[in-house]
Amino acid sequence: MSLVKLNIKGISYSQTQNGAYALILNEVDGDRKLPIVIGAFEAQSIAIALEKEIRPPRPLTHDLFKNFADRFDVVVKQVIIHKLVDGVFYSSLICERDKIEEIIDARTSDAIALALRFQAPIFTYKNILDKAGIYLKVNPKKEDEEQQDSILVDDLVAEEIESSSQENYKDKSLNDLNKLLDEAVKNEDYEKAAKIRDEISKR
Repeated sequence: MSLVKLNIKGISYSQTQNGAYALILNEVDGDRKLPIVIGAFEAQSIAIALEKEIRPPRPLTHDLFKNFADRFDVVVKQVIIHKLVDGVFYSSLICERDKIEEIIDARTSDAIALALRFQAPIFTYKNILDKAGIYLKVNPKKEDEEQQDSILVDDLVAEEIESSSQENYKDKSLNDLNKLLDEAVKNEDYEKAAKIRDEISKR
């Protein structure tokens, strides 16, 4: 079976499950998207890894794993989403230590959070993408914005989510926003930090 390389398009609020998020993976050499429902903690961890500007004061679980692996010379070479059963994706970490390769089972959300930290490529099999891949309709006016690969995929979330986040911060000065961003990171409220960062980026 042939492997298809994926990259991370973004994270959106899941409209089907409360308290969950949809991680959107994009086919590198195609137009299909692979949405995967993940928990809030994993979404936060992936968002932080994508956002170079946000650095948590203490290591999160996936950061700890990365530090641990670095200390013992374990490298995650790639992640493969290898199975889909009843809507659940199964993944493997392809690791290497002393030139010996090992395969470790992992939840897909954890595997992707680690892939980001190890800068490892993400793959799935063509038959999985054929089965679960979708084509998303994109608003042409937003094409340029979409190419920026923002963490929250506006095309996939309700418009009121976007407008409500803007209303919270649009009246704040840039100086106030930077203070709020520092405070949010200090309090480890990374979802709030991402929204403030988005508002700063728009300025």
